[in-house]
Amino acid sequence: MPTSWEKQYAQRTQKMSSSAIREILKVTQFPDVISFAGGLPSPDVFPIAEFKEAYDVILNEQGPQSLQYSLTEGYPPLRAYLAEETSQRIDIRISADNILITNGSQQVADLLGKVFIDPGDKILVEEPTYLGALQAWRAYQAEFVTVPTDEDGMIPAALEEKLKSNPKFIYALPTFQNPTGISYSLERRQQIVELANQYGVPIFEDDPYGRLQFEGEELPTLISLDSQYHGEACAESYQGNVIYTSTFSKILAPGIRLAWVIAPKEVTAKIVQAKQGVDLHTSTINQMVAHHVIHEGFLNKQIAMIREVYKKRRDIMMQAMQEYFPASVTWTHPKGGLFIWVTLPEGLNAAELLKIAVDQKRVAFVPGAPFYPNGGGERTCRMNFSNATEEGIREGVSRLGEVISEQLG
Repeated sequence: MPTSWEKQYAQRTQKMSSSAIREILKVTQFPDVISFAGGLPSPDVFPIAEFKEAYDVILNEQGPQSLQYSLTEGYPPLRAYLAEETSQRIDIRISADNILITNGSQQVADLLGKVFIDPGDKILVEEPTYLGALQAWRAYQAEFVTVPTDEDGMIPAALEEKLKSNPKFIYALPTFQNPTGISYSLERRQQIVELANQYGVPIFEDDPYGRLQFEGEELPTLISLDSQYHGEACAESYQGNVIYTSTFSKILAPGIRLAWVIAPKEVTAKIVQAKQGVDLHTSTINQMVAHHVIHEGFLNKQIAMIREVYKKRRDIMMQAMQEYFPASVTWTHPKGGLFIWVTLPEGLNAAELLKIAVDQKRVAFVPGAPFYPNGGGERTCRMNFSNATEEGIREGVSRLGEVISEQLG
């Protein structure tokens, strides 16, 4: 008799669901659709020539080694580079032993779920927050406790009240947050680090967009503030309260699937054990190629170029919104990253608006509701400005403005 697969699935799969963004992206594959939906870097900034040269060099000089199994922790020269570069850039003392290379930062979220989350554990998250993290941790049957945010980040009084519920950790994207594009103020960053230490609750700092700053003062990461908070304890090697992750997806290319996690050595060792049960190690050749590409100052030049391209596209999108959106529509002013967060007027529903926008005007965005784990956000939208052309941005915003005006009228 045929297997009844539904009865065979583990209980945890009841919490699993398809990514709302991935489902929307299926629609946007049609060439006539202008998409602001995905959080996609622009292919215009991919260093294709540098990668081609690097693969040739690595295969010619280290062919057998580059195609062999490798260390779970990651390619040692790449980990050493990241330890030195990060130590200097964000003012924190770390060594290669604090670092694990992963298959994208989404894998970091999954590995932290394996290591830390038992069914029913509470995770404190921003409201709204990154959908990919919610999707990863639902599989481990986490309970999400949302913390209200304003233009400066998590509201400290609200965070302190939620910390009394004994959560497993705080999940924060303090710099150019996905989906809103906002950044925490310095005072807010300091307050959150102090509260987390006061209550003995670790912070998972997700920082994929921190290098993509267009304007304003560069603010310290939570992990660097935490290192200062612990002082002597972190003088030789980081032993604080924050787990930090960043990625090459936004500053090199997402297709190489390379990210890294920084944590106290004992935590890194435990995450390594979890990764060994998943994929043994991250692609050897991709790590070698990335290490070859980023040497001799290339990465800083690449980031400067990306910032220039994305800033121009952000400016064009905000100017077009000002020109084409009804006055009752509001949006954030991100100082970096990939996203603008739009709030629609009372009476409109973003998910319903999306259907009309795609069907009638061939323009797409992401409705905001999926970024709210416990409901809400029906009038919000996430708009990505990095992946569309300058002409496409103006045309797409114009079309979307027409849809909004028609629905209001």
